[in-house]
Amino acid sequence: MTREELLKAIDEKYEAMGQNPDVHLSGLLHSEPMKYWDFIQVDALLGLQTQRTQLPDEMVFIMYHQINELLFKMILWEMKQISHNKTITPDKFEMHLMRISRYFDMLSDSFDVMGEGMELEQYMKFRDTLTPASGFQSAQYRQIEIASTELINLIDFRFRKTIDRNTSYEHAWDNMYWQAAGVDHSTGKKNKLMVNFEAKYKIPLIEWMKEYNEINLWTKFKQLPESDQKNIKLVNAMRHYDHTVNIDWVMHHYNAAAKYLDSGQGNAEATGGSDWQKYMHPRYQRRIFFPELWSQEELENWGIDNIESYKVLDNI
Repeated sequence: MTREELLKAIDEKYEAMGQNPDVHLSGLLHSEPMKYWDFIQVDALLGLQTQRTQLPDEMVFIMYHQINELLFKMILWEMKQISHNKTITPDKFEMHLMRISRYFDMLSDSFDVMGEGMELEQYMKFRDTLTPASGFQSAQYRQIEIASTELINLIDFRFRKTIDRNTSYEHAWDNMYWQAAGVDHSTGKKNKLMVNFEAKYKIPLIEWMKEYNEINLWTKFKQLPESDQKNIKLVNAMRHYDHTVNIDWVMHHYNAAAKYLDSGQGNAEATGGSDWQKYMHPRYQRRIFFPELWSQEELENWGIDNIESYKVLDNI
């Protein structure tokens, strides 16, 4: 674009907004040039790490989870571009879905940072300062799950037959699979982890359920023309995402947790007090976002086979 064309485009842009282009050009003349640290907000970002102990490896734990939350935000950003697109094509659907999967691949591969990056003795000390906080309380991760599939697929597997489209959101919330991790099994009452989580996030997450009820990824896929639902690249992208989130990432998380909680040092409870083995392992929870895209054999062996057992389809 020539200078004349550029100035004409600027005039047209601001005149369409009812603004004087010359004022904006004058502002540009006097403004400071952008700097990397201002654009990325580096100082603010690096000032967000606050330790509760003097144990050095606590800083690893804090920064690792902050990075997770940033990746969750990236994932939600991509999901929005699928869910809120009323005329999405299979190619665009697949493109954003593979971006999401790559972010989860990063999350899966990063667990060595946790598994190998902290001294066991240090972790078993500073983890007590976290109680009753837990990664369970990541609202962004709950948003990702809700935006991925129909609520029935997030209901505790034992109670799904009691839930249908007429079930209230409140009742669905009370039967989500993660509720099992928020119960003190000695009393049957909600533990502090769940009480704190619900006090902060229950209302906004129920609103999120309502927003994504008919635009979650699974529903969006089923709204596509039948021919698009048979697009092999899109189907494989859906399967890859489902497996990556609900088996691969979960099992890497499970194995990293097991290294510390099954070490024999301290008690083997998660910081929130949950029965973490049954809460996390996919063979117990059977979280499957897109159940109709898997064979009966794959469904029956969900979470039992090796992480590497995922198969790419070459036809439908």
